[in-house]
Amino acid sequence: MDRTSRPRSRRFPALVAAAAAAALMVTGCSSDSGGKKAEESADNAAAGKADTPRMKVALITHAAPGDTFWDLIRKGAEAAADKDNVDLLYSNSPDAAKQANLVQNAIDQKVDGIAITLAKPDAMKAAVAKAKKAGIPVVGLNGGIDDWKEQGLLEYFGQDESVAGEAFGEKLNELGAKNAVCVIHEQGHVALEARCAGVKKTFGGKTTNLYVNGTNMPAVKSTITAKLKQDSSVDYVVTLGAPFALTAAQSVGDAKSKAKVATFDLNKDMVKAIEDGDVDFAVDQQPYLQGYLSVDALWLYKTNGNFSGGGQEPVLTGPAFVDKENVADIAKFAAKGTR
Repeated sequence: MDRTSRPRSRRFPALVAAAAAAALMVTGCSSDSGGKKAEESADNAAAGKADTPRMKVALITHAAPGDTFWDLIRKGAEAAADKDNVDLLYSNSPDAAKQANLVQNAIDQKVDGIAITLAKPDAMKAAVAKAKKAGIPVVGLNGGIDDWKEQGLLEYFGQDESVAGEAFGEKLNELGAKNAVCVIHEQGHVALEARCAGVKKTFGGKTTNLYVNGTNMPAVKSTITAKLKQDSSVDYVVTLGAPFALTAAQSVGDAKSKAKVATFDLNKDMVKAIEDGDVDFAVDQQPYLQGYLSVDALWLYKTNGNFSGGGQEPVLTGPAFVDKENVADIAKFAAKGTR
């Protein structure tokens, strides 16, 4: 795929996401001339429930056990499934080969649609091709923005991680940072690598990538602590997920470092950390929205042949900065577990 053909806007695409969300939240219901059935249809429509035949959708992610980020994606997907009369089958594995097997399991179960993350797109290519051959529509979310079109997915929902990284680097410049460590918690994950590469591209100071084992949080903590003790000039620790930012904040304390912590991604605990000043800022890609739109899109495609972006452009759900100035606006949604 020619990756230069996709324009990259530096403007935060909140309006794009909002417009897409509004379009995708339209609820369909069938009419019936029979009195009782028509009345039931009206009741369903009034309740915001789709009165369409039951369909089965598989959501298959690369989520690692215990990573709360994925709880938000799943919660959004479940909300859409409940509205759309969808039987949602959720499964996950951070191991690409196992994730590919989960796609095959979904094919064997004859699902009506698959929503998938492409954190390691090359490993998923054959599985996606099998789903398409079986006549199952596939949409992408969260990871794989540079590969979804090449693999023939209908739509993609997420943020452009390179653009998000570049915006992050510019933010560090504004804050006067000089030496940043970018902590990558899964080596080879294309979206994570793109984030740090984006930071490095625009940040005027020094950027060093630090690889850690994201499935072992004590090891993450000790590795970051050791780095901060080894280099006292580090003034920002950049993490790529909310749980890792909270751990990095502990490392800063253990190392008696003056470094600040900033992160990609948001959750309820991160909102509080920003409020308390433990974390400087976060980039929100709206995972709840990604899960919701992915399931809703498959329902719309099956029931009405709709697909967003014309099959050419992704639906962007971020990036947006959350810091002391606007965290109060986000907190009320985080309290409900949707941000």
